[in-house]
Amino acid sequence: MVFKRLMRFFSRLFKGKKTVKLGFYGPVNAGKSSLANRISKDFTGEEEFHVSKIPHETREIQVKEKVTIKRGKRELDFNLIDTPGIATKIDYTDFIRYGLKEKEAKDRAKEATQGVIEAIKWLENVDCVLVVLDAAENPYNQVNITIIGNLAARKVPVLIVANKIDLKKANIRRMKSAFPQYKVIGVSALKGKGMDEFYEELFNLVRR
Repeated sequence: MVFKRLMRFFSRLFKGKKTVKLGFYGPVNAGKSSLANRISKDFTGEEEFHVSKIPHETREIQVKEKVTIKRGKRELDFNLIDTPGIATKIDYTDFIRYGLKEKEAKDRAKEATQGVIEAIKWLENVDCVLVVLDAAENPYNQVNITIIGNLAARKVPVLIVANKIDLKKANIRRMKSAFPQYKVIGVSALKGKGMDEFYEELFNLVRR
């Protein structure tokens, strides 16, 4: 009975929509692009998104259109929308530490700042959001609060993805305690751990 009600609600919510616009949001270097690549590779065989250890590698919105995700007899088409990492402060000297020259570092900082602005604007264009966090980092910080606050204000369906569970310092329990109002799922986008459960929760997210 509950399942039937959910399916009816899902049909009304996405009636007329051929593709679900799925936004990837989160702080810098949490693994948004890695997760988007994992999904894309699992269902298309291709990786589309740039990944780097240097902060703010993604400085513009990147979209992979119409990725069909299948779970048993169910399937849905998604546009994967990878957004720049959210940060409350971007300092060009952070890039110099990674070997960039001063001019290049300043240019990247400027692009990264604009990217954060565009990422927030794109919240108006998504159907649901994956908030990708580093499971080995402290979830109680200003950036995460800012992201969650913006999403809550817009009443966007949210799934929190605690990435990098393969790391020794990963702490899923801490993530769940920090955001009890949302479903938290642990994965390792790099190694593919937890992806089956993730896809199940992704379908549940779309139904909400």
